[in-house]
Amino acid sequence: MTQTPELPLRAAAPAPAPVPRRRRPHRAWSVAAVTFLTLIGAAGFASLPGLLIEPLHAEFHWSRGTIGFAVSVNLALYGLTAPFAAALMDRFGIRRVVAVALTVIAVGAGLTVFMTTSWQLVLYWGVLVGLGSGSMALAFAATVTGRWFTARRGLVTGILTAAGASGQLIFLPALSWIVERYDWRPAAVTVALAALAVVPLVWLLLRDHPADVGVAPYGAAEFVPKPPPQRGAARRALRALLSAAGTGPFWLLAGTFAICGATTNGLVKTHFVPAAHDHGMPMTAAASLLAVIGVFDIAGTIASGWFTDRFHTRRLLATYYGLRGLSLIFLPLLLSDTVHPPMVFFIVFYGLDWVATVPPTLALCREHYGDDAAIVFGWVLAAHQVGAALIAFLGGLARDAFGTYNPVWYASGALCAVAALMALVIRQGREGAGDGRVAAG
Repeated sequence: MTQTPELPLRAAAPAPAPVPRRRRPHRAWSVAAVTFLTLIGAAGFASLPGLLIEPLHAEFHWSRGTIGFAVSVNLALYGLTAPFAAALMDRFGIRRVVAVALTVIAVGAGLTVFMTTSWQLVLYWGVLVGLGSGSMALAFAATVTGRWFTARRGLVTGILTAAGASGQLIFLPALSWIVERYDWRPAAVTVALAALAVVPLVWLLLRDHPADVGVAPYGAAEFVPKPPPQRGAARRALRALLSAAGTGPFWLLAGTFAICGATTNGLVKTHFVPAAHDHGMPMTAAASLLAVIGVFDIAGTIASGWFTDRFHTRRLLATYYGLRGLSLIFLPLLLSDTVHPPMVFFIVFYGLDWVATVPPTLALCREHYGDDAAIVFGWVLAAHQVGAALIAFLGGLARDAFGTYNPVWYASGALCAVAALMALVIRQGREGAGDGRVAAG
C-alpha cells in the first residue's frame, strides 16, 4: 500500500497586532475647561467698574460717591447671593443656573450703554450684574470639583481659583485700552458679548453630574448615581448662619474678612485706577499694574496654603493684615505719573498678600465649625463682599469731599491693624489643638 507523502505544514500567519485605542480624555476635564473659561469671564465683568468711575464722572457729572454706590450694590449682592448659589445649583442644576446668570450679566452690562440717570447704573450694573455674578462665581468651582472629581480635586480647585487672576490679567489691560481709545460704551458692550459668548459653551459642554453622561467622577472607583434635587439646602444655609452667629469666632472671622474685602475688592480694585489717574498716570498703565497683582496673588495664595499647614493660623492672619496695612499707608507716597521701581515693588508685595488670607480663614472655619465649615465660610465670604461694598461707596465719597484718595489709604491701613488684632484674639479651634503646627501663643 502506497503511503501519500506528508506535505509540510505551512506556518500560520501571525495575527495582526491589535491597534491600540486612543483613550479619550475624561469628560470631567471638558467640564473643568468650560468652568475655567466662565470664571475668566466673571473676573472680566468685575474688572470694569474701576475703569468707569472717571469716564462716567466726566460725561454725566455724577459724583464719585454715586458711582461708587452702584459698585457697592454690585459687590454686596455678589456676596449675599453666594451662600444660596449652591442651593440654586442643587435645585435647578449647574448648567441652567450658570446659563441664566451669564444672560443676566449680559443684559445688565448691555443696558448700561443706554442709561441716562444714575439709578439706571445702580439697577443695571449694581443689581443685575451683581446677582448674575454672585449666582455662579463663588459656588460654581466648588460645586463642579465636588461632583466631577475624586482624584486631582485640589489641583483642579487651584486651577479654577487661578481663573480669577487670569481673567483680571486678560481683561483689565484690554478694557482700559478700549475705554481710553474709544469710550466706556464699547467696553460695556465687550463685557456683554463676552458673557453671551460663553452661554453656548455652557449649554453644550457643561453637565450637572457625571451620571448625566454615564460616567463615574474622575478618579472614582465606581459609578456614582445622581442625587435627587435638594430642596432644603437654603434652609441649611440659614440654620448654619444662626448657629455660627452665636459664637465669638464667627464674628471675628467675619469682621477680619470684611476688612479683607474692604482693602482689596472695594478699595484697590475699584479705586486704584482713578487714584493713579489723579496723579497723571495713564489709565492703561494703571490698569496693567492692577492686572499684574492678579499674577502674584496666585503665588501668594499657594504659598499661604503651604504656610497654613505648618504655622498657626491666627499668627498668619495677623501677619498678612499687618503687612497689608503698612503697604497701603505707604502707597500715597508712591503714586505718580509714571511707573517706577518702588511702585512695582508695591504691586508685587501687595499682590502676594491679596488673597493670602483665604487659606488660614478657611482653616479656622474648619477648626470651629466642622461639617458646616463650608457653609459658614460662605457667610464669611458674604461679609468680605459687604466690606468691599462699603469701602467702594465711602471711598468715592471721600474723594469727592477731600479731592484726594489719601485719607482713604491711611484709614484702610488703620483698618488692617484692627484686623490683625482681631485675628490674634480668635481662640483655638477643636481641630487646631495638638495638630503639630508651630505654636503662636
